[in-house]
Amino acid sequence: MSIDKAQVAQRFARAHASYKSHAVVQQQICQHLITKMQQCFVQHSSHTQPCTALSHVLEIGCGSGNLTDLLLSKFDIQQLTLNDLYTEVLQPYLHLPHTTTHIHGLIGDIEQLAFPESLDLICSSSALQWVEDLAALLHKAHQALIPHGYLCFSTFGPQNLMEMKQLTGQGLDYFSAAEFQQLLQQQGFEVLHCSEQLQQLNFQHPKQVLQHLKATGVTGTAQGQRWSKASLMNFYQGYEQFSQQHPTLPKSYTLTYHPIYCLARRMP
Repeated sequence: MSIDKAQVAQRFARAHASYKSHAVVQQQICQHLITKMQQCFVQHSSHTQPCTALSHVLEIGCGSGNLTDLLLSKFDIQQLTLNDLYTEVLQPYLHLPHTTTHIHGLIGDIEQLAFPESLDLICSSSALQWVEDLAALLHKAHQALIPHGYLCFSTFGPQNLMEMKQLTGQGLDYFSAAEFQQLLQQQGFEVLHCSEQLQQLNFQHPKQVLQHLKATGVTGTAQGQRWSKASLMNFYQGYEQFSQQHPTLPKSYTLTYHPIYCLARRMP
C-alpha cells in the first residue's frame, strides 16, 4: 500500500500535544526497548569502553520524545541526531539544560535523507511501520554504522490494530518477526535479539477507540477513514464482536497492539 507521508506528518503534528498522555502502549514499548538495549550493550560491549558511552546516535521517528528522553537519561551520548517528519519535535531539545549531548535535527522523510556517518547506534520506536522500502532503509543503516554498531528498534507486527483493519478494511502491511530477522540478515546484520508481544487496551465504548487513535495520530493507515453518521453506527455495531463482558465489571472493547523488538549490530 502506498503511504502518503505528507498526510502522516500532518496527522502526527496535529496529535503532538495529546500524544504523550494517550500513547500508553507506545511509552511502555519504549521502556521495554531501552531495557533490552541496556542488557544487550552490557552483554556485547568491549572492556575498553563503558557500555553506556555512545559517540553518535541517530533516532528515526523521534515523535513526542518518549524514546529520546530515555536515551538521554540512560546513556552518555556525545551527539544525538533526531529525525522526524515535522519540526515541532525538536523544540523541547534545542536548549536542554544540564546535558553535554549535542543535539541536531534531521527533518524529513528518512527514506529520502542521507544518514549521518560513523554512527554507534541507530534506534527507533513505533515508526518503521511507515517505511515503504524497509530493505533499502536497512541497507542505508548498515552503511552509516561503524563496524559492530547497533541497530535497535521496535515496530509493529501483523496483528497490530487488527480490530480496525477487520472492520474498515484499511491498515498498514506489517512484517512478521521472522521476516524482520531475515531482512536484517540479508543486509549484513547479526540479529542479537528479536521478540514480540500482544498488548490490549480496553475502552468503555468503540467511540473511545477512535478518540484514542486520533489523539495518538494513529489511524491504522495513511488514507484515514471518513466517517458518516451511518458508517459510525455500523462501526459501533461491528465492534461488538470485540467486546468483553465480565460478571462484575462493565463491558469493555479491546484494541490490540503487536509490538516487535529487534536488536542487531553491523557485521565488520
